[in-house]
Amino acid sequence: MKLTILSTSDTHGFVLPTNYVKRQQDLPFSLAKAKTVMDAQKAAAPGPVLTIENGDWLQGSPLAYYVAKISRQPEQLTQIYNAVGYDAGIIGNHEFNYGADYLRQALATLNYPTLNANITRDGKPTFGAPYQIFKRDGVKIAVLGLTTSYIPHWEAPKNIAGLQFQDVITTAKYYVPRLRQQADVVIVAYHGGFERDLRTGQPTERLTGENVGYALTQIPGIDALITGHQHRQLAATVNGVPITQPGYRGEAVGKITLTLAPTATGYQVTDSKAVLVKAGASAASEAIVDVAKPLNQVVETWLDQPLAKVQGDMRIRDPFAARVHETPYIEFIQRVQMASTGADISGTALFNNEGRGFGATITMRDVVTNYIYPNTLAVLRLTGADLKAALEQCATYFSLTADGQLTVTPRFERPKPQHYNYDMYQGIDYTLDIRQPVGQRVTKLTYHGQPVTAAQTYDVAVNQYRAAGGGNFAMFGPEKIIRENQKDMTELIADYLKVHPDLEAVADHNFTVLPLM
Repeated sequence: MKLTILSTSDTHGFVLPTNYVKRQQDLPFSLAKAKTVMDAQKAAAPGPVLTIENGDWLQGSPLAYYVAKISRQPEQLTQIYNAVGYDAGIIGNHEFNYGADYLRQALATLNYPTLNANITRDGKPTFGAPYQIFKRDGVKIAVLGLTTSYIPHWEAPKNIAGLQFQDVITTAKYYVPRLRQQADVVIVAYHGGFERDLRTGQPTERLTGENVGYALTQIPGIDALITGHQHRQLAATVNGVPITQPGYRGEAVGKITLTLAPTATGYQVTDSKAVLVKAGASAASEAIVDVAKPLNQVVETWLDQPLAKVQGDMRIRDPFAARVHETPYIEFIQRVQMASTGADISGTALFNNEGRGFGATITMRDVVTNYIYPNTLAVLRLTGADLKAALEQCATYFSLTADGQLTVTPRFERPKPQHYNYDMYQGIDYTLDIRQPVGQRVTKLTYHGQPVTAAQTYDVAVNQYRAAGGGNFAMFGPEKIIRENQKDMTELIADYLKVHPDLEAVADHNFTVLPLM
């Protein structure tokens, strides 16, 4: 007998094949295309099939944002996921971005169970059962749900108040032996990724506990491991365990096939295979399109609302160049952050390479497709030493090619793009000289024309993710937050544009990255 396990992960509310930069797109991803793949795989499967949604579905797309912040009716989104036909779902870290109450409302409208063992309240799992045992053709299949325990390092405290995030490995070591006694097959569905090279076992990142997929494969008794969070496309066998990670926005479906042989007491796994099935070339499932269509039409109209006019050019044509030379778009985001918090120093990032800045007319579509995260803002009181350390860490984003040209340091692009971990600052003047050794690249740093001193304190506005130390900015942290603005940054941008409907595209080029391009 063959058991097929199909999974999606990190679909982020991209239910249709569009990133909403413009109308009528047919891009190579979406929940709708993933469903087409899953339906075909189910039809072709020689035995029982289990389908799992592996987390990060509630937040990410402009459609998901509209449901959470404008309509406030999570069933508008969950009815689309209900049309897929999942057997179980997992909690992702981005599920908390709109608060635990909104998450609970959304989960209550799903037609499949959510599983999580390591997020607890008063010592008890709080988002669904820790596991479920499914019976398919006489086979008992246990699915254990786990979520990266690193969430408190990023999430706004109010969104996770009262929750405990238990260690993933400790939790798995507790449950897996118990599930082994109850089931023929044990599957771990983990919203987290891999901390080590899958072939050599060498660390590929700081071992913070954010990702522990490799360590999970070393726990005896796991027959299959489904992963996500890193947006990587992976299918392999690691330490004897088949693993998948199906990318981002429904660009692929993870498929693990387990060969089962009968035993005196049930079944056992005798062979396994892990592959990814790309979804990009598939047609969008009519079942998803039909359910999503009314909401999508409303969202598209909402996105086309004009908010302001621009004199000059606020477009981004080259994302790399925009991180080397300040652009009017980045300076605009800094101005919004400073106006919204009262700080006169601000740090922000160009989050990915899809943002295109603003044209002559700014619409809501421009706002939500450029500023893609539901960030709130916090003001940190930092010493000059903290501020310089943050800039030194930002400077590691750049490296030099063999012929001395600026380039992106590979770890910011692979295995997962992390352009959001390079910040640019306003309100200070600074120079990053990438020709210098790491840790000695800040060669100029002044505030209001005076050198920044190590002991002096400065108030700096950044998003909540960074303020809490997200991205491993150890010089930041919740204890340094002196005030916050609890409005979503997208709302703050829209509010700013209502007050300033006519913008001039300006940049004061307060920072320099050397060598010059």
